[in-house]
Amino acid sequence: MAEIYDPVPVKVKGFEFEERILKAAAKAEEAALPKFAEIDRVARANGERVLRAFINNKVSAACLTGTTGYGYGDVGRDTLDAVFAEIFGAKDALVRASIASGTAALTTALFGVLRTGDKIVTLTGRPYDTLEEVIGLRDSDGSLADFGISYDQVELTSQGKPNVAEIFQKVKGAKVAYIQRSRGYSLRPSLSVDTLAEIIKAAKGAQPDVIVMVDNCYGEFVEKLEPTHVGADLAVGSLIKNAGGGIAHSGGYIVGREDLVEKCSHRLTAPGVGREAGATMDENRALYQGLFFAPEVTANAMKTAVFTTELFNILGYEVYPSPDDVRGDIITSIVLGSPGALTAFCRGIQKGSPIDSFVSPEPWDMPGYDDQVIMAAGTFNNGASIELSADGPLREPYAAYVQGGLTYTTGKLGILCGLQEMFEKGELKLFF
Repeated sequence: MAEIYDPVPVKVKGFEFEERILKAAAKAEEAALPKFAEIDRVARANGERVLRAFINNKVSAACLTGTTGYGYGDVGRDTLDAVFAEIFGAKDALVRASIASGTAALTTALFGVLRTGDKIVTLTGRPYDTLEEVIGLRDSDGSLADFGISYDQVELTSQGKPNVAEIFQKVKGAKVAYIQRSRGYSLRPSLSVDTLAEIIKAAKGAQPDVIVMVDNCYGEFVEKLEPTHVGADLAVGSLIKNAGGGIAHSGGYIVGREDLVEKCSHRLTAPGVGREAGATMDENRALYQGLFFAPEVTANAMKTAVFTTELFNILGYEVYPSPDDVRGDIITSIVLGSPGALTAFCRGIQKGSPIDSFVSPEPWDMPGYDDQVIMAAGTFNNGASIELSADGPLREPYAAYVQGGLTYTTGKLGILCGLQEMFEKGELKLFF
């Protein structure tokens, strides 16, 4: 007679948190609930716009398959461009899984529209770290500066607002006016669409033919409108952030004016080839499906961000944005004040991640950054910051930059794991 296998029940260890952390979390969630309702309203509006674009552009089962080789006649690739353009209120788009990152998409766009002797001026201060080498603000090989493109910048005011008077002066003579929507590794505010519209109006008032380009990373689907709805000539972003919905494996997008997107396509592939080539392999399905989920996934990331802001505010930490500020992206900056606290928090986030929860992040010399960076990202797609992640440079004021959360439930748990690790390492200040 065959032996009957009677498995021993496995006891799964639950999440265990310091009682004071749980009490603060309950208060934070209660404070966040009214904001969750508005996030849901935005998600519904954006979800409707996405579905309408799929239907209007006749997305079919054939669009979900990919091509090999040169990729000529890829109906899925070309239709996806049209879907993105409609969603973003633009005339054209270039969406490719082969674009390595948001920085790569921005670089493609900048080199696509700028020529020797041209000038770029940033209207939101010094750009994100990885753009410094692209522009030539730090030593690099093949920067815009190497190709004879000059640079200037307009600082935001001390209140983090656009400096309209200085924009009007410095935009004159520039080919590209560049706006970074998110805060990057700084504590300045992210920019709402209304603020973007104000900056764009100022730039166009100074020089009507200036190309206004917006780094839209972390900002997609946060509001009901995108930068191209309010006058931006180009908006650029990454598909492992909001617009990929946590499903896209890689990639980036460029949307905007048709003539400018066409120039960018010739930079992406080769002059004379442009958008006509570029095999999509087996990536089309993930790009379409990720875009379809993006409004709801972004809403979950926004809820995680609002909860995080409320929680750390209750605990007495300096947080950006504050609970009462308007959000322009999914990022929350928390001033932790010491390398030990930053490291502990990121390690706790990693412990609360679905992938590689057993790994302990260490600060390292990350390509494109001047300081060592610690990054927690236990993600399905490597480095995908629409999934819960926390990172920061090892420099004053030792701020953690938290973003993402595919679901609010797991995003919330990840944040609590970060706090618990800080508590256990003696790095958590309990002010309440």
